[in-house]
Amino acid sequence: MNKQFKSKIVLFAVFIFAIILPLLTLFLNVNLSEVKTLVASEHFGKLILNSLTTTLLSTIISVGLAVSVAWAINRANIKFKNVFTVLLTVPMLIPSISHAIGLIILLGSNGIITSLFGFEFALFGFNGIVLGSILYSFPVAFLLLNDAFSYEDYTVYEAASVLGLSPMAQFKEITFPNITKPMIAATFAVFTMVFTDYGVPLMIGGKFQTLSAYMYREIIGLLNFSNGAIIGVILLIPALVAFLIDLKTDDGGSSSTVTTKYIVQENKTRDIVFNTYIAVISIIVLLPILAFMVLSFVKQFPQDMSFSLNHFNSAKSLGITEYLLNSLTISLGVAILGTITSYLSAYVTARTGKDLSNRTLHFISMFSLAVPGVVLGLSYVLFFNGSILYNTVLILIIVNIVHFFSSPYLMAYNSLSTFSTTFNDISEIYNISSWKMLIDVYIPNTEKTIYEMFSYFFTNSMITISAVSFLSNVRNMPLALLIPQLDAQSLIEPTALVSLIILIVNVAFKIIIYYNQKNSMSVSQIGEINE
Repeated sequence: MNKQFKSKIVLFAVFIFAIILPLLTLFLNVNLSEVKTLVASEHFGKLILNSLTTTLLSTIISVGLAVSVAWAINRANIKFKNVFTVLLTVPMLIPSISHAIGLIILLGSNGIITSLFGFEFALFGFNGIVLGSILYSFPVAFLLLNDAFSYEDYTVYEAASVLGLSPMAQFKEITFPNITKPMIAATFAVFTMVFTDYGVPLMIGGKFQTLSAYMYREIIGLLNFSNGAIIGVILLIPALVAFLIDLKTDDGGSSSTVTTKYIVQENKTRDIVFNTYIAVISIIVLLPILAFMVLSFVKQFPQDMSFSLNHFNSAKSLGITEYLLNSLTISLGVAILGTITSYLSAYVTARTGKDLSNRTLHFISMFSLAVPGVVLGLSYVLFFNGSILYNTVLILIIVNIVHFFSSPYLMAYNSLSTFSTTFNDISEIYNISSWKMLIDVYIPNTEKTIYEMFSYFFTNSMITISAVSFLSNVRNMPLALLIPQLDAQSLIEPTALVSLIILIVNVAFKIIIYYNQKNSMSVSQIGEINE
């Protein structure tokens, strides 16, 4: 009990130091007189309107598209279903700014598609931001909804068919209620991602400015931290509202048990249509990635498209090797420390009762989900400036851990919650310490989840440009931040090469994790242990 108490004290101290105090500093740096000046300015209303219109449209299209694709994959006989599922999530392994680069290569004035078909697409501005945001956020929405469809119990549909309910009535009475909460979660996740992202609007926004891109330019370009703090607080508001609503609608998961996996009936016409639809969507979301892959191997875009490896040879002179080592160091540090911290926090909250301290710890662990990376990064600048942590690799590791903490924490929390409460009784009866239970029982039986947590921290740290953009310098800058710098110098081929390197690293890491997970204990084995 004493060790559990000490663990809580340590975790609370870490959260106060890493989340609460930096955010409090951000609020204290907001000058009320400057708030009035900024709000009264001509461009402020336009910034708000631009951000809201692009975000709302992107969210509606992205979530709607995700629902339709998840429906098609789970309600038809899809060939290579697992392959398509993987392909549709590959865009998650590159920075948002890379999607914008891919669109420029495809649809810019000298783009591949533009040149092939001879038509002009108004990419820069509203259209480009919406299109890039959809490509960037769609995989997240798809994963959430695909998971929801995969856990539907077929016996309910069988009973509905016996009672004479039409397919439309079954969708209204069974399917829609089942996917309502995942849809709400996906909607808020996508809205927050798009509203706070500056990568896409920075790259292809042109004169169409959004709040996040304006904040980036104010801080990086003008070093105007006061205006940055004001915009940071504004960006925090919708994310916090979305988080609280999502938290309120989450009942901690369904208690139902899937007794029969959904059985897809034979229908050749439907299967042809859905297979074609999924193939087309997969090609569309992968096209920007394929575009910068091609660009990495051509001599000079678009003048000379002949095969060349010159960009790989010149990469060393740009410092790509050093920046890649920085990224690997940061990402591994985040993955190791983040996994340990989030798992420990989940263990305390999931396995040591539901008292006030545990509920508070659970809320704080989930709260970082509501803090946009760009806001967190600015908070760290204001709070840690002048400290021994500032301008170090360690501060980049800490900010990334906080930025990505909630999702791995929730993975661990859900896994640890599946164990029967009798485990606590057994440990008390036989006087087995909670730490021995953790090491000998819980960790070995949640290996797959731990690998997934490790992978989540690593891959997201490799692609992020938001939380670290205000905190890095030339010596510790991660590779992803080289993309906007190269683009500012109109070095489009090296920019594409950087995106490709990040993708290769993340794909290789995912493969390693996958093969390690295959050797770990399955969820079904946990059920056997509980029995």
